[in-house]
Amino acid sequence: MRRALLPAWTAVLCLGLVLAPSAPVAAADSGATAQRAVRSWDVAGPSRVTVSGHGFGHGHGMSQYGAEGAARQGLTYRQIASFYYPGTTWATSAGRVVVQLTRDTTPSSLMVRAASGLTLRDTAATGRTALPANGAKRWRVTTDARGVSRVSYLTDRWRAWATLKGRGEFFAGGAPITLMTSTGDRAYRGRLRTAVTASGTRVTVNDLTLDNYLRGVVPLEMPALWSPAAVRAQAVAARTYAAYERAHPISSAYQICDTSSCQVYGGYDAEHPATDRAIAATRGRILTSRGEPAFTQFGSSSGGWTSAGSVPYLSARQDPYDDWSGNPVHDWKERLTDATLERAWPKVGDLTRIAVTSRDGNGAWGGRVRSITLVGTRGRVVVGGDDFRSRLGLRSTWLTFSVAPR
Repeated sequence: MRRALLPAWTAVLCLGLVLAPSAPVAAADSGATAQRAVRSWDVAGPSRVTVSGHGFGHGHGMSQYGAEGAARQGLTYRQIASFYYPGTTWATSAGRVVVQLTRDTTPSSLMVRAASGLTLRDTAATGRTALPANGAKRWRVTTDARGVSRVSYLTDRWRAWATLKGRGEFFAGGAPITLMTSTGDRAYRGRLRTAVTASGTRVTVNDLTLDNYLRGVVPLEMPALWSPAAVRAQAVAARTYAAYERAHPISSAYQICDTSSCQVYGGYDAEHPATDRAIAATRGRILTSRGEPAFTQFGSSSGGWTSAGSVPYLSARQDPYDDWSGNPVHDWKERLTDATLERAWPKVGDLTRIAVTSRDGNGAWGGRVRSITLVGTRGRVVVGGDDFRSRLGLRSTWLTFSVAPR
């Protein structure tokens, strides 16, 4: 995943809470000794393994809970963004973005709800054709195995309307269009069409302006009613991330996806007035590095330290804003059994020891885990920190253990 998904929000989470003083965060352990240090826990017979941790996500870039904590301490959105992406430069960006809509699992048939003002464009021709008010309930472009696209409409039954030279694109003059799929209906601004990837796979895409795209992203990435400065910082991070992906497209058919592998995008149905205001207040604002949009990764909670990413402005630094009374994942615990680890890594046999062999050196316990060795009756397995977290469904790699008989 390119970034970490914010955890599910409970109803209007954290609103009205008073910011508690930040708890002290342990300083980074110095030198390579911390990174090479080994700490191990013996597992003797059936055991309870308690995993204690800090933060939620990879820790690169902006902590979303940290942004809210900073806003509650009076920081502006520009100060928040500059803190989490040090060394970047402010700039502006506009234009369009093309998003893959993964909810449409049958893109060979692009179907939309009939509406006033709906038009159709043949991608191999010029101009648009207004679809008639002929009692249609739905319009559909179906592409056969030979790549021929045909347009039809539904009244009492499906009726043929036209054959296209290229592929069909629906547009409604700026009004939302409702995409109808087997997984449910959802409305989108901009244009809807079927596209073909370099490998020949058909996908449904949404082509729209950058800020209209953000209107379907920001409320799914951060609670809309959080502090305005935090939501504005999220708008800047999301806009910059989209501009970066547009410059480094995932596919020849689209630039960005609509899932947490990119940014979660819900279209028109996800929009909220508060996030619309944040997007308008930061209109066009992005962060750049060396004249290009920055790779503004973000995640739920840093736990008190951000982690180093793939570029200099995603640096490891102490985060004084993440620890506030409304952050439920700054500190966390997960209770497992030795059998859970044995099922995840059956090659170890009966687990006898857990050893953390490498950390990043930042914060309590020596920081985020880079490598763990599991020892058992059949042998040992070396596991990377990210793999360990993913396989067990843990919130982050900044963790430690305690073991007790069960």
